[in-house]
Amino acid sequence: MAPAAITPESSGTTTPTTQSASALTQAGIKHALPETHAPLDASKITHTYTTTPRAVPAPDSDETKSQKTCTDHMVTARWTIESGWETPELKPYGPLSIMPSASVLHYATECFEGLKLYRGYDGKLRLFRVRKNCERMLRSARRIALPDFEPSELEKMIVALCATDGEKWLPKERAGHFLYIRPTFIGTDAALGVQRPREALLYVIIACFPDMTKSLPSPPALNGSAANGAAEKKASSGLKLLASNEDTIRAWPGGFGYAKLGANYGPSLVAQGEARARGFDQVLWLFGKECYVTEAGASNFFIVWRTKEGKLQLVTAPLEERIILEGVTRASILDLAKTRLSKSVNDLESLEVVEHRFTMEDLLSAQSEGRLIEAFAAGTAFFVAPVGKIHFRGKDVEIPMAEGDSGAYAKLIKSWLVSIMYGKEDHEWGVVVEEKGVPQ
Repeated sequence: MAPAAITPESSGTTTPTTQSASALTQAGIKHALPETHAPLDASKITHTYTTTPRAVPAPDSDETKSQKTCTDHMVTARWTIESGWETPELKPYGPLSIMPSASVLHYATECFEGLKLYRGYDGKLRLFRVRKNCERMLRSARRIALPDFEPSELEKMIVALCATDGEKWLPKERAGHFLYIRPTFIGTDAALGVQRPREALLYVIIACFPDMTKSLPSPPALNGSAANGAAEKKASSGLKLLASNEDTIRAWPGGFGYAKLGANYGPSLVAQGEARARGFDQVLWLFGKECYVTEAGASNFFIVWRTKEGKLQLVTAPLEERIILEGVTRASILDLAKTRLSKSVNDLESLEVVEHRFTMEDLLSAQSEGRLIEAFAAGTAFFVAPVGKIHFRGKDVEIPMAEGDSGAYAKLIKSWLVSIMYGKEDHEWGVVVEEKGVPQ
């Protein structure tokens, strides 16, 4: 079965198009507020520096792996329906004060983002396409009935925090390392009524995060007898994915799978826990009785295959039905592939980039007929992670890995992104952060 282009009718349900869903979001979710209400203005940010600075943990320490350690400061901005946005504050990292009846605790009025601050090999701090994260957070906020803000102002808040804490927490001797940035937006209205929050808090924190790519399985060593060696060569490296069951759905047309909401992630933890308990790294989320392939855990999913007509393609699920996250890494991979893989590179054949529906049946047919070239997941945490095995309905599907621990296309695309993120390539996607540190 060849991949088919998305249409509302093809899913067997009434599905809003991107345009109609966007119109619904704009008209039905935004707060109707007077123009006199104060907009978010990061130029007015106030600074209060910590008097109890903490030690920076080593990159591979247990403290870093716990993902609980944050930098010395955070940035917050409060919003109320009466006055709009208050002055943003850069202040010491610490607990938030909200009422037990706060909207976020009862109605999940919360959204967030995830991005990284990189220490380049040229010594500079960089953010990667930070504006796209800020724009996506606005879309998420509108979907969850939180107030509007100008994405460029959130970007300034992020840059201010990175400029303050980056020098200490990501020193120049840690070139090639990163910190994890978590902008978060919560409804703090203390009223228990089911209504749009009349009060909200936008904040940004930076956490010490392990390099998730280092935890991926490595290819087995080739030793022992010839028979053992042959078996080892067949063993999978890369991510091992467990395909979701028919009774487990992560997102659905007309829902909120496209928004980065906490409500998208909590319900997926049961399936993720089952996958881990069975020895898999993540869940491969399928949709509908047709088993359309959507995402891998919290990451976008890509395959490289050859069509039955012989055309080489890079394929990922489309955005139109709004059941997958519009990943920043996803968008970057598509952009780079369209511009750089339209012709052969490093002896790799050129390919066509398509955003199409495809099913597990399509994938299985390609694998059995020798047309499946490789597969990988892509997101902020695992970055570009090759997939070596998919377990579907009692059967293991082995995915080719031309480079031993990766497919050739995933390896090349990853190298391009790394070069931009860490300053090996001068590119507009790499936003340099001017370090200021904490005044002495």
